[in-house]
Amino acid sequence: MLRGVGIESEAELAFGALHLLLYPYLDRLDLLPAPQAAALRGAFGLSDAAATNPFLIGAATLTLLAELAAEKPLLCVVDDAQWLDRGSSDALLFAARRFQADPVALLFAVRDTAVPFPTPGLEELRLPGLPPDAAARLLDRNSPGLTAPVRAWVLEEANGNPLALLELGAARLAAQRAGRAEPAHQVGPLPVTRRVQETFREQIVSLPGRCQSILLVAAADRFAGMDTVLSVARAVGADTSDLDAAERAGLISVTDGELAFRHPLVRAAAYQCATHHQRIAVHRAFAEALTAPDVLDRRAWHLAAATTEPDETVAAELERTALRAERRGGAMAVSAAYDRAGRLSVDPERKARRIAKAALAAYDAGKPDRAARLATEVGSLTKDPALVAEATLLRGQIEYERTSPVADAALASEAARLVMDSDPERAVVMLTEMICAGRDAGALPLIAEGGRLMAGLRLPPESGARAAAEAQVAWADLLAGRPENAVGPLRVMINVARGRDADYVHRVVAGFSALMLAEDDAAVAVIDVLLAEVRASGALTWIPYAQEIAAVAQALRGDFLAAQTCLAEAVSLSTEFGMDMEIAVLRATSVWLAAVTGDEPRCRELAAEVLPVLDGRHAVGAALISWGLGLLDLAAGRYREAFDALHAVCVGPAKYDFLIRAVADLVEAAVRDGDPGRVADQFATFKRWAEHVDTPLATALLRRCQAMIEDSEEHYRAALDLHDKHGGRFDQARTQLLYGEWLRRRRRRGEARAELDDALAGFKRLGACTWEARATSELAALGERPTLEPVADDPLKNLTPQEVQVVRLAAAGLSNKEIGAQLFLSPRTIGHHLYRAYPKLGVTRRIELAQLGLG
Repeated sequence: MLRGVGIESEAELAFGALHLLLYPYLDRLDLLPAPQAAALRGAFGLSDAAATNPFLIGAATLTLLAELAAEKPLLCVVDDAQWLDRGSSDALLFAARRFQADPVALLFAVRDTAVPFPTPGLEELRLPGLPPDAAARLLDRNSPGLTAPVRAWVLEEANGNPLALLELGAARLAAQRAGRAEPAHQVGPLPVTRRVQETFREQIVSLPGRCQSILLVAAADRFAGMDTVLSVARAVGADTSDLDAAERAGLISVTDGELAFRHPLVRAAAYQCATHHQRIAVHRAFAEALTAPDVLDRRAWHLAAATTEPDETVAAELERTALRAERRGGAMAVSAAYDRAGRLSVDPERKARRIAKAALAAYDAGKPDRAARLATEVGSLTKDPALVAEATLLRGQIEYERTSPVADAALASEAARLVMDSDPERAVVMLTEMICAGRDAGALPLIAEGGRLMAGLRLPPESGARAAAEAQVAWADLLAGRPENAVGPLRVMINVARGRDADYVHRVVAGFSALMLAEDDAAVAVIDVLLAEVRASGALTWIPYAQEIAAVAQALRGDFLAAQTCLAEAVSLSTEFGMDMEIAVLRATSVWLAAVTGDEPRCRELAAEVLPVLDGRHAVGAALISWGLGLLDLAAGRYREAFDALHAVCVGPAKYDFLIRAVADLVEAAVRDGDPGRVADQFATFKRWAEHVDTPLATALLRRCQAMIEDSEEHYRAALDLHDKHGGRFDQARTQLLYGEWLRRRRRRGEARAELDDALAGFKRLGACTWEARATSELAALGERPTLEPVADDPLKNLTPQEVQVVRLAAAGLSNKEIGAQLFLSPRTIGHHLYRAYPKLGVTRRIELAQLGLG
């Protein structure tokens, strides 16, 4: 059993609670994967490592608890969890959500009356008060002899809370025996916690003054050893003998030189019933006593608590505390330290700089409301354009989720204009945010303006930022319908992103660029590099964005199972991080997948749920849903409905994005509905794009469109040749189906049957049920039954998305521990997934996985 507790006054100490919880087992850190062990050592101040990623700390906590549970079942109990420092709570909750097969239970106790403690993904049990008869029995057993009025008062005030029954009952019984007055009836009962704490306060103020002083000292710093407590107590006029009265009253216990309060509310009462002057004196004494290098953070916070006026010396101490917390990965502790340092700053510019850093750290800690408030405050504190620009950019990033991407783009534009002349390389970052957010929103004027501003930056010719800027200018051209200006710079960016020097933002830009150029294999290659890097570094917040691109690329090239696997991980992590907009975008891809696999109920249900979230906010996501709905109708032969849905995609604000590929489906719907002339403008745009992009897939889709419009066998054959050489299994089967239908209408039965059989086999292999039914129907129109050779099933099709990930990594030769380190799961959970996957795959041993060709 591991026991931990949150203390309200210690919420600013990064990973303090986690350190106390895991301290007895730090000798086992070498059993963890090296990056995780380093992260945990850094978090606990056991090494001078560079900045630690908080998600690696969560992964390390998971692995360490799993190692302990491998020996015997583990129970981890954390009381007053609402007062845990944010780093500790995030790490423990991260681990708790990922224990699936380990004999581990984590139990967090949280007060209803305290600060919120959100626990998404965990089960919650709200404890009611004891029933009246049980409450009465507990009170009578522990406080026998209460007078009837006092007994009724205690039962009413306690409201079934067991602690309140014990403490109020004992206090009133002692008062009754001492002949003190019965409790006055309150006008409206106090909350139970307040009532119990008030009872403890009454007991404390009845103690001698020197005893109250030493209780205040002990309450002011939970981490202080007995020697430090006594040293500080002597500084404020108390001594060890003054503890006797508190021990006799049962408020504290001293065992093996360690002082412990009977209950956290006793500690809170001991601190709160002191005067402001007394608290300042104690904190100042602690600051003078804490001089060792390993307690400098506690010293800084005691100095801050003892300081009531701006003081640059104390502010600087807190800033150093923030820097140390930053290295340990405690973002919320960083924010708290910078915020307090800002409040104590004498110089207005230093105050603004520190508040700006507090805002950014709050955003990193997942506190967008706090971050937005602090970032807004920066603008009122300084005229420094660089500081105001950074704060404005941060406000934009927050608004992306809270309101819309277009709000983010507008604020990023405002930020960039402040630093374009003084810091053009930083302006590249801000304008990249502007153009990317504008692209998501389909805000073409904002994208164009971003491209114009980017093109006007004065960047050194050899600057790494220059290539990134040129790629974003190319986005502006491409999304405005000028592919001739865009293709070259985007290909340069894609090639750079395949290497090891590109940063995460520009790998994401390159991944989307590859989709826009119909280079799906390149998109997957770029994202594979990005995913490997972010998994190794623990930068988990990048995984949803990377997997969004990977899912679209895999879906478009016909690997629907791989796309679903990407989406499952991305949605899980986005949910954990509260990325609501990203969840909706990911689920838009799920709508498209449900459409092409023929799951009409799920497709329509998901679309109805997600479209209201995206419509008017995220143009690309909303258009992807419409594309999916159009494909659903197209496969089912509902050509008029398909045309309407697809037309909305092809004339909407995202029409020049990768969604331009929907034109091929729009052409099919128009031709089948008997009016191909309706799509002349869209086809002309598509032809221009395909000719300038000049990739095999884009050309194949173009030739397919020309075959339908011109009724041309030559174009069908050219399209199929390209598919044969360059892949794209779904589009290949689609072209084979259309060509087979064309041959059937010309009574070329044998040739038609061959193409339709190939199309049917392709759809069966992909799991595209509605398209499979359409191919079967065409064969029936020939008067033929399908004469398929047995189609080799995808061995992974019956696995869950997480089982697919695990099996593929195991087939590549990774151990359970190595797989767990990549997927942020325990080794035992990995083994559990393999155990469940083996029968579905028809294997019994790990070595057989390599023979299935699962790469």
